[in-house]
Order: sequence, then C-alpha cells, then structure tokens
Amino acid sequence: MSTNSGLLSSSIARKFAMALSALFLIVFLLQHFIINFTSVISEDAFNSSSHFMGTNPLIQFVMQPILMFGVAFHFIMGFILEARNRGARPQKYAMYKGSANSSWMSRNMIWSGLFILGFLAFHLWDFWLPEMNYKYIQGNPEDPTRYFGEVQHMFANPIRVIVYCLSFVFLALHLLHGFQSAFQSIGARHPKYTPAIKAFGKWYAILIPAGFIFIAVFHFLNGNH
Repeated sequence: MSTNSGLLSSSIARKFAMALSALFLIVFLLQHFIINFTSVISEDAFNSSSHFMGTNPLIQFVMQPILMFGVAFHFIMGFILEARNRGARPQKYAMYKGSANSSWMSRNMIWSGLFILGFLAFHLWDFWLPEMNYKYIQGNPEDPTRYFGEVQHMFANPIRVIVYCLSFVFLALHLLHGFQSAFQSIGARHPKYTPAIKAFGKWYAILIPAGFIFIAVFHFLNGNH
C-alpha cells in the first residue's frame, strides 16, 4: 500500500512540476510576443525594447539561463510522463478508442511537442547562436538600431516564414490542451472559475500563435526583398 502511495505521490509531483514549467513558459511566450509585436507598430519601440533585452545583465545572465532550463525541464519531463503513461497502460488499452473520451490535442501532445522542440532547435541555430556570436565572440559594439533590420532580413526568406508559421500552428494545437491541463495539474479547479480558465486558455492558444504568424507574414510582405 505504501509503495502504491509513493508511486502516486511521485506521479502527482511530476505532473505538478510539469504544470509549473508550462505556466512559466506561457508567461514568457506572452512577454516575447509583446516585444515582437512592437516591430509591426514602431521600429524605434522595437529597437529600444530589443536592445534592453539583449544588453541587460539580469536578463542575459540570470533570466536567460532560467528560461533555457525551464524549456529543457518541460520537454524532458513531458517525455518522462509520456513514457510512464504508456508503460502503465494495460494491454487492452490498445483496443481503446481514445477519441471517445479525449481530444485530438490531448492524445497527440507528444507529437506537437516534438515538432515545437524541433522548431526551438532551429530557432536557436537561426537566431540565438548568431546573436551570441555577434556579441560575445566577435565582440561587436552594440548598435541599438540593428534589431528591426535584422528581423526584416530574417523574414525575407519565404522558407523561414513557412517554417515559423507551421511551428506556431503546432504550438496552438499544443496550447489548446496544455493551457487548461497545467491549471488542472496544480489544482486550480473550481466550478466558478474553471470555465473562465478554459475560455481564456482557448483564446490564448489561438491568438498568441496567430499573432506570431502575423508578425512573420507582415515582415515578409513589407520587408526589403
């Protein structure tokens, strides 16, 4: 009995930790979107906010490592939970029709997550590594007006725009289940508040990825090709 209780407790703890990392990344995603969206409103505002984020020591050397740890933790924990869930299912589950009791998004979180992980690897290679090379390896002097032009140059490539758009479609699918699941895992369930959380999560899952897609398409159509 104590063994089963311990297994249950550890499973709940893993789900709770997974949910906290998801909520952390949801907050970061909103902040990232707000800064990026300024690029379609004001070149100066985007350059100013990007320069601050790119040169502030607290953000660069404290928050950025925390973010990278949060991303790695979320995906590793997701794979662990998926593997344990598959291992815990009885053989007869192979005949179970999941669509009868769960959404497509909930049954395919691992696949949408893998696609997003691939996109993050591409984004690190495509943006973060060149940025680190520019600032810390080549030691170039900081130019507070360079960011807007770099974004327009990045989205001048139609292949890159397509990759970004597809990635945010998968992110939307992932968030449609993941947002409310995170709140449920931390125990935020109440007849009065749960419907509002689900509604907010649905709009967040659609509008934020759609906003990122709009940014990419906007710069592709309005940039200098």
